[in-house]
Amino acid sequence: MGRIIAIANQKGGVGKTTTAINLSACLAEAGQKVLTVDFDPQGNATSGLGFEKGYMDKTVYELLIGECSVGECIIRDVQENLDVLPSDVDLAAVEIELLDVEDKEKLLGRELQKVEAEYDFIIIDCPPSLNLLTINALVAADTVLVPIQCEYYALEGLSQILQTVDLVRKKLNPRLELEGVVFTMYDARTNLSLEVVENVKSHLNRTIYKTIIPRNVRLAEAPSHGMPINLYDSRSSGAESYRMLAAEVISRGVE
Repeated sequence: MGRIIAIANQKGGVGKTTTAINLSACLAEAGQKVLTVDFDPQGNATSGLGFEKGYMDKTVYELLIGECSVGECIIRDVQENLDVLPSDVDLAAVEIELLDVEDKEKLLGRELQKVEAEYDFIIIDCPPSLNLLTINALVAADTVLVPIQCEYYALEGLSQILQTVDLVRKKLNPRLELEGVVFTMYDARTNLSLEVVENVKSHLNRTIYKTIIPRNVRLAEAPSHGMPINLYDSRSSGAESYRMLAAEVISRGVE
């Protein structure tokens, strides 16, 4: 059975989609069979993996409202071992569409159960807010990976998402655990980045990944070319960091 990991932080701009795309691609590169679920109406994980938003008939939106099956929605072999469940702006309307639907927070989980056995990892890119989509992702997931930017308000966003995880665990998904925290946009030239890392480590009695994702120009450029960093610039520090993170994530499951 695949491990379902939701990549979530209620704060925007923390490298969530970057992490979803590149962790997925580096897990696939390491020989794991991966499904990336773009669960954000902005559709940035979809475009970051080379697909034009707004030109797909079957997305996760059609899946949730029952217009297609999960098998029909999945785009196969985006790269070797990597499939994608795409999204676009239509997904923003899903809360209204599902207003009267029973157990609507369990819809994604039910659909992913149908294909879970095909994958080693299912990575869900969540929207940067606490809404029905994020709750669906957390109900579907086994674990939550929280990217946090090395900046002053990092702890604020972190405490919010940890409260949400605890709440979902109590009310809806008792198996949900924190996969870990990964630091993103680390700038070795600033004291602030170092202070944030130390601050979080001292406050957080939870799993923190050893891998720290640096600020990297090539990492920032890759999405505009519709490529994950391991394909866009395989030798960049961003690519190496996400490979190291993928190796850590794989080893977690072996422990």
